[in-house]
Amino acid sequence: MFAIIQGLGLAALLSAISMMLVQRLDTSISPLIFAILLGLVLGNVLPGLAGSKWQPGLAFCKKRLLRIGVAFYGINITLQHIAAVGVGALLVDAVMLLSTLALAYWLGRRWLGLDAPTSLLVGAGSAICGAAAILATEPVVRAKSQQTAVAVGTVVIFGTVAMFAYPLLYPLIGFSPEAMGIYTGATIHEVAQVVAAGSAMGNDVAQTAVITKLTRVMMLAPVLLVLGSWLSRRSGVEAVRAPQPWFAYGFIAVVVFNSLVQLPPVWVGTIQQLDSWALTMAMAALGLGTHIGALRSVGWKPLLLAAILFLHLVMTGLIVTHVATSWL
Repeated sequence: MFAIIQGLGLAALLSAISMMLVQRLDTSISPLIFAILLGLVLGNVLPGLAGSKWQPGLAFCKKRLLRIGVAFYGINITLQHIAAVGVGALLVDAVMLLSTLALAYWLGRRWLGLDAPTSLLVGAGSAICGAAAILATEPVVRAKSQQTAVAVGTVVIFGTVAMFAYPLLYPLIGFSPEAMGIYTGATIHEVAQVVAAGSAMGNDVAQTAVITKLTRVMMLAPVLLVLGSWLSRRSGVEAVRAPQPWFAYGFIAVVVFNSLVQLPPVWVGTIQQLDSWALTMAMAALGLGTHIGALRSVGWKPLLLAAILFLHLVMTGLIVTHVATSWL
């Protein structure tokens, strides 16, 4: 228990510094961005900060606290917001998810000569929800731990690039806040990265981005069920049951509750503040656990596959989002 408290305290300290920087600099940059930057710098300059002494608490932040924070992010959203996003977000999600996963398998197997588990893990991480999708896909494709680590490394690299690049792209591509939110939520890898990038572009973009992203996350379970069934038919081995993304269902529950029950404004404000702390602490922990040296072991073929998928998400996603938001 004490070890968890130590890691939580370190993440909380970086979160407090991040929020102080936002206030002192009077900037619209999200504290989540500052938190992951501080974590990246400290985690690589002082690698012992992510060692065994702090690891239990940091792992709690990266897994449980992150998912709790995402679920309670629903306090910012109502069913009216979701209705406003409409069928366009669902369409973009579906097109980008299926095309990215299919492209990953085809390129990985046919062009790069990668094994099926690595190709599918990199594809799942890019197409659905980053490391969470990779970990959920691992038992379905019967991957080895090294294959999983490689896939997670690619998500860390390109998801982080996307998180910083999208706020820079926003004023250049001429999207409305709603369209940018759909584009962000449908094409950035991790939930936390979507939250950070969306927050850096404003509340309107962030709300739409998270709704779109959580819609994409909820596609994880049916996609894995279909994938497992397909692989079992090819190999003749019984499929492994896919885990459920419960934090996404929690997000929906909070949204429904927020739409039906009018809480006192002070309660809503308190929940929003606590949720912001949870997400910022999760980003600090993610930064502390990301070591540049460890990413060198990823290998060039999975890295090249992830790079191609990243370009596909950015460029094809831009076109699909433009078409979907213009026609629907």
